[in-house]
Amino acid sequence: MFMPSIFNKGFIDDVFDDDFFVDSKSRKAIGNTDIKELEDKYELEVELPGFTKEDIKAEVNNGYLVISAAHNENKEEKNSEGRYIRKERYTGQCMRSFYVGNHLNEEDIKAKFENGILKLEVSKKEAQPKVEEKKYIQIEG
Repeated sequence: MFMPSIFNKGFIDDVFDDDFFVDSKSRKAIGNTDIKELEDKYELEVELPGFTKEDIKAEVNNGYLVISAAHNENKEEKNSEGRYIRKERYTGQCMRSFYVGNHLNEEDIKAKFENGILKLEVSKKEAQPKVEEKKYIQIEG
């Protein structure tokens, strides 16, 4: 039996699921990442459409490569009398992290941003075994 969708998930959900209410920017694939393994490095390609180089930060922190991007946009258009015809704001941010190991630092990673794609080269580096230092406890008496 066919029943209106108001009995399934709610009338308000139907109204706001309409494409009229969806921002086309929210459909962009933000932060999708492709990772390729080569002989001596890994290549990462992170999709960051709508962001600029200045919006993006990449850092190595506690063994993780952390990529974050934040963007604020404010568009205003006025007619000749100064009344708003359109006023839009867009704020977006995303963050991704990948474990790269404690043996890598920022010098081991090269980054380039072109056409909405952040390309990173992460060199493969063997973890160096830590040299154990013997620490003696002083015995009194």
